[in-house]
Amino acid sequence: MTHANAPLSVEGCRRFIERCKTRPIAHVAAEMGISRACASKWVNRWRKHGDIGLLDRSSTRHHQPSATSADITQRIEAMRREHKWPTSRITFECDP
Repeated sequence: MTHANAPLSVEGCRRFIERCKTRPIAHVAAEMGISRACASKWVNRWRKHGDIGLLDRSSTRHHQPSATSADITQRIEAMRREHKWPTSRITFECDP
């Protein structure tokens, strides 16, 4: 979590966006001590989403195609609770 006066806090991003309305992004980025690429990312998010785009986003993936299916996860949880089995035993029981 960022502190209130961090360069890329929500308030810092708002100040940055205001400065970029009248000056080049690269110049403002240099003044604030961030890269031009990072600065462009924040400006583009603001242009696309408005103030909501300035909020931090989760870094977790939106989709996990190789995730364990829900039915197998439930079986594993049941084995852990009922039998107190270790991972190696559960793996042995789940293998086809």
